[in-house]
Amino acid sequence: MSAAPQIRTALLENLKTLHLPAMRDCFEQAAQHAEKETLSYEQYLLELSERECESRRHNRIAALLRESGLPREKTMANFDLKRLPVKAGRQLKALVDGGFLDRKENLLLFGNPGAGKSHLLCALAHELIAQGRRMKYTSCALMVRIVSQESLYPDSRRPARNNPVLQQLAFAGKRKHTARQSRLQLRRVHEFD
Repeated sequence: MSAAPQIRTALLENLKTLHLPAMRDCFEQAAQHAEKETLSYEQYLLELSERECESRRHNRIAALLRESGLPREKTMANFDLKRLPVKAGRQLKALVDGGFLDRKENLLLFGNPGAGKSHLLCALAHELIAQGRRMKYTSCALMVRIVSQESLYPDSRRPARNNPVLQQLAFAGKRKHTARQSRLQLRRVHEFD
């Protein structure tokens, strides 16, 4: 029995143990390419490691997109940027870099129904996920329910404990209101910022 099959089997096993699936899938093809192009060992390893890194980045973005709950169809490609006023278009370009997340700033959009606010925010979230940032898409009703649960378990370390707007929502959820009082309370929450 020749050494080549044993080496291949051992290499496959090692790459599996080290959790390097992209390298495991392409090392033979990359080795043939390296031999054909007379690449150095370092160049061969660089090519393999780049493929592994790219595969992991792709898988991470796919996982972030699944976790986000974003509608798949609401992307920048599907949004008509010409609908935006010039100033809003410039602001959007600044928002795509994600600096507002680093500064922990909130982003609020206002406009008439059907103006594309939700689509624009989802498209922005898709762009930020492509940069490796974590996003979460949820309805207002679900967010209020989460905050209400937060008020039942004050010892938890959820972000709502340090967010004054969510604290106001939790406070509003503890009291029983008429519909008019609830609208007034939510209006106060919006004015809080």
